[in-house]
Amino acid sequence: MAKRGVEEVVVVTLEEKGGAMAVVVEEKEKKEQKENEKEEEEEAHPYAFHVSGPRNVAKPNWRDLINSSWKDTNYKRSVIACFIQAVYLLELDRQENRTVETALAPKWWMTFKYKLTQTLIDERDGSIFGAVLEWDQSAALADFVLIRPSGAPKAVLVLRGTLLKGPTIRRDIEDDLRFLAWESLKGSVRFKGALEALRTVAERYGSSNVCIAGHSLGAGFALQVGKALAKEGIYVDAHLFNPPSISIAMSLRNFGEKAGFAWKRLKSMLPSSSEPQADCDEEIKDNSLKSWLGNIYGDKASMGLKQWVPHLYVNNSDYICCHYTDPEGTTEENEANKENTGPTNGQVAAKLFVMSKGKQKFLEAHGLEQWWSDDLDLQLAINKSKLISRQLKSLYSLPASQVTKRPR
Repeated sequence: MAKRGVEEVVVVTLEEKGGAMAVVVEEKEKKEQKENEKEEEEEAHPYAFHVSGPRNVAKPNWRDLINSSWKDTNYKRSVIACFIQAVYLLELDRQENRTVETALAPKWWMTFKYKLTQTLIDERDGSIFGAVLEWDQSAALADFVLIRPSGAPKAVLVLRGTLLKGPTIRRDIEDDLRFLAWESLKGSVRFKGALEALRTVAERYGSSNVCIAGHSLGAGFALQVGKALAKEGIYVDAHLFNPPSISIAMSLRNFGEKAGFAWKRLKSMLPSSSEPQADCDEEIKDNSLKSWLGNIYGDKASMGLKQWVPHLYVNNSDYICCHYTDPEGTTEENEANKENTGPTNGQVAAKLFVMSKGKQKFLEAHGLEQWWSDDLDLQLAINKSKLISRQLKSLYSLPASQVTKRPR
């Protein structure tokens, strides 16, 4: 009887162990199922690289050693736009508490053999508004890309625009209103952070190996940061997507210019007794114009002015950036407002790429995804924008003594 009891205990013990093992296996299967479901959910996310990223933009490979894809302007524009998308996703990943394994942003730079080396954080709310991406040689070697392809920047500073999400919308809108009111972003902590980051990588790698890029509000920061460094003699490649072109300050200035033009026309119609005064006014204006032209086209100043040519990408249906396509005006207005325009001796103020698909909805026309789409049709207009000339006026009119040529 005792032996039989022992056998029963052994059987019961084995059954208990088997049940425990079954429970463990079942729990493991459930865990794997949940992980698979999570992976499928991540893969189907609308911002995942393979879902919304470019279709016909190749990864770097050994062929780039012979003929670099980065020399293709369409390829370069598409990849840089992807880098900006990565910054938007860095902030979204932070807000949604994504882990390293589930983050959406990395694919948008790793695909092109770049790595994240710095994130720019707004100290006011802890949000990520920019990032520095650098060429990842170790990742490139894995695909037999022995050296960095010609034309590929060593470092890219990318800045996002307004993100309409709770944690960061307040600070984004605050900077939007700053530009709307003053047409300047220098008072923002983001301007200071971006300027320091760009200066650091430019000094480390040389300005010719560095690029700055931004979208919407980020493009506004990129333009003003790039211009600030250009005044110091540091000229970096700049790519600005849907840059803001509307501000109260600009509207008031336009009104002032039109009023000044009307006053000049009125003075020309006054009786002859006022002509001497008018001639005096003209002489003063001519002298100031000659001085301005001397500052622009002096030997020292002209050495640097030709070297900073930002690339602007605008859509005619986007009311935020469409004013960059406004021409410089009539011949009479140009003659009356020469002091407010850019160079006229053939210098290129900027490269303006305009896309027009007819009438589009605002979100589509202002979106970043359009800039890596396959059916993109761009037209290049060089140095024909009154707004570009005005944005860069302070750079053109910089006295020769203030233009410091730095080694690159």
